[in-house]
Amino acid sequence: MNLHEYQAKEILARYGVPVPSGMVTDNLDDVERIAKEIGKNVVIKAQVHAGGRGKAGGIKIAEIDKAKDVASTILGMRLVSPQTGPDGRLVRKILVSEAIDVKKEYYLGITIDRSAGRPIVLMSSEGGVEIEEVAAKMPEKIIRVTVDPAIGILPYQARNLAYGAGLGQHKDTVKIILAVYKTFVENDCSLVEINPLVETKDGRILALDAKISLDDNALYRHKDLEDKRDKFEEDPKEVEAKDVGISYVKLDGNIGCLVNGAGLAMATMDIIKLYGGMPANFLDVGGGANKEQVARAFKILLSDKQVKAVLVNIFGGIMRCDVLAQGVVDATKEMGVRAPLVVRLEGTNVDKGREILKESGLSIIPATTMADAAEKVVKAISTG
Repeated sequence: MNLHEYQAKEILARYGVPVPSGMVTDNLDDVERIAKEIGKNVVIKAQVHAGGRGKAGGIKIAEIDKAKDVASTILGMRLVSPQTGPDGRLVRKILVSEAIDVKKEYYLGITIDRSAGRPIVLMSSEGGVEIEEVAAKMPEKIIRVTVDPAIGILPYQARNLAYGAGLGQHKDTVKIILAVYKTFVENDCSLVEINPLVETKDGRILALDAKISLDDNALYRHKDLEDKRDKFEEDPKEVEAKDVGISYVKLDGNIGCLVNGAGLAMATMDIIKLYGGMPANFLDVGGGANKEQVARAFKILLSDKQVKAVLVNIFGGIMRCDVLAQGVVDATKEMGVRAPLVVRLEGTNVDKGREILKESGLSIIPATTMADAAEKVVKAISTG
């Protein structure tokens, strides 16, 4: 679950990370009052779950008496950046914060190193740009420290990061690094990123921008954080799927996938690409799904207008093949599906499941193996 910038800053501030003063609002009438309380030039920042806001016109500096007029050009706009896609995101909230005289920008981030199975802390003297760009063009500018989760980050590791990035002379840098790591661990984050972390002309170190992503699997431990979820920033189909216990992520392809089991779903997407196709989604109905959940998952998948064909790949274990087959048949009949539909079933009650599909009267293309299914669904698009 991703948080807005203002939410991330609120959390970081609780752990002692210094952030610029400011306030979030969804009402233009509040802007001038907030600016006057700050008492200096302000920055108006669109609050959407996407990077590239500045280049897209979602971040602007304003004088106090012009803050409302500037805010009116951002609040309510549809912000389009490389991360939003062509449809963009509607700006429903803005953050009004003090404008900072920046001397130098840095980068500080913590995520999980999947290969090591440990948190990794990254720091760089090249802040204010995408860290991927720095990694590609100037990898030597990124200082990395892998942390033993049983011990946590140690002060000497924080000092190595600070000195390596060129901020070792500042007394607050180590404290900030330790505080960010504590934020990461105690809130079960998958990412905490401050970009940029800035040194101001008056000698302060501030988190000028911040991003926090939370591990969905740990949200049951953080009911206060779960309440920060902004469903307007999520794909409606993903929200619907989550509400009924289905794992769904929209992708950019045109072959819809309905699979039971995350590993099988990943393998299905891989083999579709191997045969020259592009998956339109990740969709895992889970091992214990019932007929109604399967039908609901099928409807979510087919509501994507990009889907031109569907591949159903099921290995029946806990979930029986006949249950899945009936769910597919019911959803297909209800929605009047015309897209090519390839179904591969194996496992518990597979013969009964295949019989249900055969007797349904629907134009279902049967497949025996994953390779057979992938080849047939890709061919169905090319010939359709």
